[in-house]
Amino acid sequence: MPSDADIIKDYVSEFSRLQNWMLAIKEKDPATYSSMHDRYIELKVTLTSLGVNLAELDKVKE
Repeated sequence: MPSDADIIKDYVSEFSRLQNWMLAIKEKDPATYSSMHDRYIELKVTLTSLGVNLAELDKVKE
């Protein structure tokens, strides 16, 4: 079973990658952006519940 630190590391990496993709696609494909936004919210909730301060990591800030 992965430790909290491993989960946080993986989720922070996914959160960062997802945001970069979201910012690049926002104007070009709103439907895909909306789908990605759902995952963004899931990751944000999970990371916040694990005590990660997203103030510096959150580029989308919605």
